[in-house]
Amino acid sequence: MTEFSREDDFDLEERNALRRVAGLSTELADISEVEYRQLRLERVVLVGVWTTGTLVEAENSLRELARLAETAGSNVLEGLIQRRDRPDPATYIGSGKAKQLRDIVTAHGADTVICDGELTPGQLRQLEDVVKVKVVDRTALILDIFAQHARSKEGKAQVELAQMQYLLPRLRGWGESLSRQVGGRAAGGLGIGGRGPGETKLEIDRRRITARIAKLRNQISRMRTSRDAKRAQRVERRIPAVVIAGYTNAGKSSLLNTLTGAGVLVENALFATLDPTVRRCETADGRVYTLADTVGFVRHLPLQLVEAFRSTLEEVADADLILHVVDAADPDPEAQIRAVREVLAEIGAVDVPEQLVFNKIDAADPDMLARLRRLAPDALLVSAHTGAGVDKLEAVIDERLPRPDVELTALIPYARGDLVARIHEAGEVLSTGHRPEGTLVNARVNSDLAAALRPYAAPAGVPS
Repeated sequence: MTEFSREDDFDLEERNALRRVAGLSTELADISEVEYRQLRLERVVLVGVWTTGTLVEAENSLRELARLAETAGSNVLEGLIQRRDRPDPATYIGSGKAKQLRDIVTAHGADTVICDGELTPGQLRQLEDVVKVKVVDRTALILDIFAQHARSKEGKAQVELAQMQYLLPRLRGWGESLSRQVGGRAAGGLGIGGRGPGETKLEIDRRRITARIAKLRNQISRMRTSRDAKRAQRVERRIPAVVIAGYTNAGKSSLLNTLTGAGVLVENALFATLDPTVRRCETADGRVYTLADTVGFVRHLPLQLVEAFRSTLEEVADADLILHVVDAADPDPEAQIRAVREVLAEIGAVDVPEQLVFNKIDAADPDMLARLRRLAPDALLVSAHTGAGVDKLEAVIDERLPRPDVELTALIPYARGDLVARIHEAGEVLSTGHRPEGTLVNARVNSDLAAALRPYAAPAGVPS
């Protein structure tokens, strides 16, 4: 399948057809309310607009949308792609295709249409008017999944903030019947039945949402203060930080469990992990570092979520090493890598050292593994499920972690066991021995710890 550009002429037959995607086979939620209720997606039809790239890429994107819809609890009945140079500004797929879509929805008895993109408020409204069922875009779907999976107080606040930011420009009113206040001398002072609307329900909802957004931002800011304090303690003690980042359902939590025995929830579902998990680890030579799991990324991750989760994602930007985990069994791993790196750039983490890790090699076919080796010769191939390649991963972490810059030998009195503990925790112990005067340690440490150990520097001639 060859690529095409927007300047290319589209084949008439292609333009006149809604292409079905093979292998894809609610109660209407009123999103005008201030409370963003969970979408009850039950019987859905998917529709996407193919503007750039190949047909295979467009179909992969719609298949991912199907997985997202299933994660949200829906039954996917049909998947359709419309080939256009750009989405229709009125109905996303064009008025004629919208009528065809209505007929397909009616024939399947669907109650929801999910569009593979973020639609403007006008597109949502006009497409809904034609197909006569609820229309949901990709952004609303991802927000709903996040809302279902958020567990911690901070995670719930971050998701709600993203929902409110998405909802605010999409509020809709249905005429003067939604008025909550009336003007005293409106309509020439005609009295009861003749007064015009004052502040409408739409205006009241908008004001309440704006106030809620301000409150949520304040709550997240206070939670961020606590997170920053913990991070500052790690920085002060010079403990290296490794972060596991990657596409959703790439096996990040499974890899964290394999490396640390953390017992984090592992589920074959998109966005199963929203709350970051930080665990203490040690290299083979005893150096301590932290290993953190993060929320998974996805193509076209809503900007509202990136902004809401920024305080959490800053853990990635402050790391010493990013383990970029990719699903080796995915049909389009290159797209996963691009999507993750776009988000990393968004949060200012492009300069952090990165180690590509292709996970799930036990589920990938040999041709895909050969393709991955050509794609990234320096990447590691592992399986968190079987443990294959994990020892090499641990060795690479050991090798790529920053090492303390001062090497010294100190004879530390037994009464100062706290200093020995600090060396083991934040330094790299090269050798130890016991003398009548205390513990003899040869180690590499940071400059602050070296200053604390200087009074105990071993005299010349003391064997190590």
